[in-house]
Amino acid sequence: MFELIIFEIMDVMDLGSRFVTWRLCLTAMLFMLIVALPIYVAYTLLKSISFIKARFLTSLTALLWFAFIYFFWKLGDPFPILSAKHGIFTIEQAISRIGVIGVTVMAVLSGFGAVNAPYVYMTIFMRKVDQHAITQMERKLMQTMEMIAIKKRKVAQYERELALSAFSRGKDENVGLLHRIWGTVASAASGGTLNDQIRLVVPSILKFRQLNDEIIPLNELSRYLFLEVVELRNMKERLEYSKTWMGKYFNVLGHFFSVYCIWKIFICTVNIVFDRVGKVDPVTKGIEIGVNWIGIDLDVRFWSQHISFFLVGVIAVTSIRGLLITLTKFFLAISSSKSSNIIVLLLAQIMGMYFVSSVLLMRMNVPHQYRKIITEVLGDLQFNFYHRWFDVIFLISALSSIVFLYLAHKQVPVH
Repeated sequence: MFELIIFEIMDVMDLGSRFVTWRLCLTAMLFMLIVALPIYVAYTLLKSISFIKARFLTSLTALLWFAFIYFFWKLGDPFPILSAKHGIFTIEQAISRIGVIGVTVMAVLSGFGAVNAPYVYMTIFMRKVDQHAITQMERKLMQTMEMIAIKKRKVAQYERELALSAFSRGKDENVGLLHRIWGTVASAASGGTLNDQIRLVVPSILKFRQLNDEIIPLNELSRYLFLEVVELRNMKERLEYSKTWMGKYFNVLGHFFSVYCIWKIFICTVNIVFDRVGKVDPVTKGIEIGVNWIGIDLDVRFWSQHISFFLVGVIAVTSIRGLLITLTKFFLAISSSKSSNIIVLLLAQIMGMYFVSSVLLMRMNVPHQYRKIITEVLGDLQFNFYHRWFDVIFLISALSSIVFLYLAHKQVPVH
């Protein structure tokens, strides 16, 4: 789909062929997102549940898919996403609803990325960490691990004492349990040592339980200290890297992203307050400013075509890369051996919706003459709504990310 946008800008292929290719790609994508992937996700989910019998899988899968279609259809009711003339079984009905989900995902990721990028790249946000702080934290970790090892050795010792106690030992170590108990009773009857042995065993049991109770919080503390050591080492590596040429480059890039973040938040606020949507793409608008205000003599149509070609490529590469990195981190955190197949299918579902929504929003970033076929293929949608919705979600995501990163940065200062 991104290639077709580039073909549109470069005028590759015949106009009719491009239109047919657009329709085929979009129809195939919608079939995958609405029919194939949801059915396979439902089937895989039900198959992973052990108490569901195989003969019920088909009917339950169909039931879950119909439930998905119902909620997917109801998703469009609260939003003004369609014109009144659209029928029920039209391509616009599917695109409009997928667009709401995809634009929401894009706005959330874009808002977080616009705030997180300067936070990661700029040296002003990096905590000052020296080797002494790392050494102290490592010493605490080693002391905790030694305490755990000592307590575990004591637990093993008490286990051995209990195993060799009077309640499981007779005179012969190789006989069975009943013979050992009988030997214990016999020895108690003859020598009166049973009460003495009880007094010895009960404290061992209590001490055994106490040590196990003490080991649990120590294990949690060791995990916390280990993560702290890893974080401190990463901070130190980031500080050392920031002194290199690449680190200085990323620091400058972080300042650029911070300016972009402030500008984007301001523009989104203005768009929301004044209900404003841009009519001219940024490339053409920038070239027109250069021609009219600075007095540069340029062919606006020629340069807007080539710069738009470059811009579309950059947007496609960076957006896909950012999506994959973010979703990969999230799914790795929650994945397991049983859920891996479902997670891969959900990733494909989210990426498909993301791509369709990217084309929908990218329409505003190309000159007007290249929007025509995209508008014809996507249908008579309320494009202005999606741009306003993106601004609202982006603003919420960016402000929430600022608050979250501020609290995370101020939470644990490093001395």
